Amino acid sequence: MNFQQAKADWAAHAPQLAERGVILPDAKAYLPDEYRTNFALAMDAQPTLSTAPNSAIPAWLTNYVDPAVIRIVFAANRAAEIFGEVRKGDWLMDTAWFTLVEHTGNVSSYGDYSEDGSAGVNTNWPQRQSYLYQTIKQYGEREIERAGLAKLNWVSEVDQAAATVMNKFSNLTYFFGVAGLENYGLLNDPSLSAALTPATKAWGGTAWISGGVIKATANEIYADIESLFSQLVSQTAGLAGKDDEMTLAMSPGSAVALTATNSFNVNVEDLLKKNFPKMKVETAVQYGVISSSNPQGVAGGNFVQLIAKRIEGQETGYCAFNEKLRSHPIIRQMSSFRQKITGGSWGAIIRQPMAISSMIGV
Repeated sequence: MNFQQAKADWAAHAPQLAERGVILPDAKAYLPDEYRTNFALAMDAQPTLSTAPNSAIPAWLTNYVDPAVIRIVFAANRAAEIFGEVRKGDWLMDTAWFTLVEHTGNVSSYGDYSEDGSAGVNTNWPQRQSYLYQTIKQYGEREIERAGLAKLNWVSEVDQAAATVMNKFSNLTYFFGVAGLENYGLLNDPSLSAALTPATKAWGGTAWISGGVIKATANEIYADIESLFSQLVSQTAGLAGKDDEMTLAMSPGSAVALTATNSFNVNVEDLLKKNFPKMKVETAVQYGVISSSNPQGVAGGNFVQLIAKRIEGQETGYCAFNEKLRSHPIIRQMSSFRQKITGGSWGAIIRQPMAISSMIGV
């Protein structure tokens, strides 16, 4: 069908279509055959794009942000659980004095006119120095609002970070004290007796675990702990007994060795519960050997301590602070905020060093 025929056909059909309600005033003809396959006549078609080709939406529209916040975890603070914790003084105090009393005297044979024999008291005043430490919280107005876009309470997160670093340092001083001061920790107080050396095991070394495998037998591990208890009895002249409250402190890795089982299907924990009913086992990473993954460890090897809670009714010792967390005023800057947080530590106050026995290299 050519153009003329298409025009004639449309002229004939247009009145009929109008009667049925189909009115197309701008139509002049049907589309001829030669026009139907000639795409060059399509005036609204574009042979090339003016914009970059794209068949997708912005990638960020398909991103999902989980509202649950995942926080990095740190090794637990265990010093206070192992040795207890108390406050002594306040942040104004630089030095703490502790009263030490020793009874002295002698007796002699009785005689009506004899004046021999005497009773007296000797006193000492050992001292410890406090160490004040601080951290600074700071955050800006835009920083807070940008974090809010991610549904983060930035001020609260910074508050928690400050509390975390303060508690971590406090825990560190309880174990190692502060260099340059009369401030010592549970692991390095100079009044503690020298650490014992573990017995040589059947496998050839002294360690309980080597290469992540328990090498020592259950009986060998228990024998080392017995040696610690024997040392404790000797140091206290028998004032510490197996039925007293005691804490066996070691690294989490060393504690795995307590699951070692002997030929009678009895493990080390079973033996401890039977023979030392009031002994509890506590763990802290600071008792482990120092390494890249455990920078707060002990240089000489895995460390173990057996601590009698009290001797003759007197506490063996405690971790002490003079200021746990003091918040100073919030300082308003032009578009930001700053606040200082302060804490203070006396380290570990060991009142009765003979109530602690140690072993290194397990």
